[in-house]
Amino acid sequence: MLLRWVLLAVAVYGTSLIAESFRFGEFKLRFRTIALDSPMAWGKLLVGVAVLSLLNATLGRILKILAIPLRCLTLGFFSLVINAIVFYVVARLEIGFRVAADPVQGFVAAFFASLIVSAVNGLLLLFLPDDKED
Repeated sequence: MLLRWVLLAVAVYGTSLIAESFRFGEFKLRFRTIALDSPMAWGKLLVGVAVLSLLNATLGRILKILAIPLRCLTLGFFSLVINAIVFYVVARLEIGFRVAADPVQGFVAAFFASLIVSAVNGLLLLFLPDDKED
């Protein structure tokens, strides 16, 4: 579990590096690069990732249960919006990572950042041994 937590922190940091270069016309994805130049910054990022995991396990699950009709209508794609909402809430707390100050830009940044974090975390978890014993 500790290794998964650290890998999620690495995924969030990797997302900040990837997202810094995204541009959509005149709209720049504002997920700021995380400066990990001190142990305090790493600690703050790990706390932010812990809060993200906790909110995703509680608030995210509650929102997904409440939005079952919307998730069915959109064939599950509304789950991406729920993940973005949870990511946006944690990023607005500015514990380890943050998004743009403008609510619309911030939500769009959180949406794309949550997609990238999911993809990077999924790739990193491929290298972890499976917990199941055969």
